[in-house]
This record gives sequence, structure tokens and C-alpha cells, in this order.
Amino acid sequence: MKRRNTEALRDVIYRALRQSGLETPLNEHRAVSLWPQIAGATIARLTTDVQLRDGTMYIKISRPALRQDLSMMHTQLAQRINERVGANVVNKIVFY
Repeated sequence: MKRRNTEALRDVIYRALRQSGLETPLNEHRAVSLWPQIAGATIARLTTDVQLRDGTMYIKISRPALRQDLSMMHTQLAQRINERVGANVVNKIVFY
């Protein structure tokens, strides 16, 4: 028996997440969990808190010099995170 109108399981899951309103929270969680991979092991060790609220990622860095360097790269870091997540989740990164 030949099946018709088949869809990839991934597409079905994403449609169900979108319809239930869970796609955005899932993408936000993925963005936060990707920070150590994007930043690297050394920077991730110096990061004490990462939160994402309303499109802004807040990252606490213990070293002022590193905080300043990363602040200059915030646009590129946000683009890398969004590319890895596959959605425009991070609009701005604030280092404090």
C-alpha cells in the first residue's frame, strides 16, 4: 500500500509546537544552552548567569576587560546564536 501526503516528522513536530505556542520558548531555551558553544570554554567558565527575556540576552561576566571586549562583538554573537537556533530569537545581548 502506497502512502500519500507524507510529511517529515520534524515538520509535524514544529507545526504542533507552533500551534501550541511552545516554539518560541523552546528556541529561547536552545539559545541560552548554546552560549557555551558560541563563546568557547574559557569565556563560558567566566560566565556566571545567562538569561533571555523579550529578545534580549543578559549575560553576567566576572571580568570587566572581557565584558568590554564582548560588548563590542554583541551583534556578531547574536547573529551566531540565531543562525544556530534557526530563528531570530536574540535581538540584543547585554553584558553586565
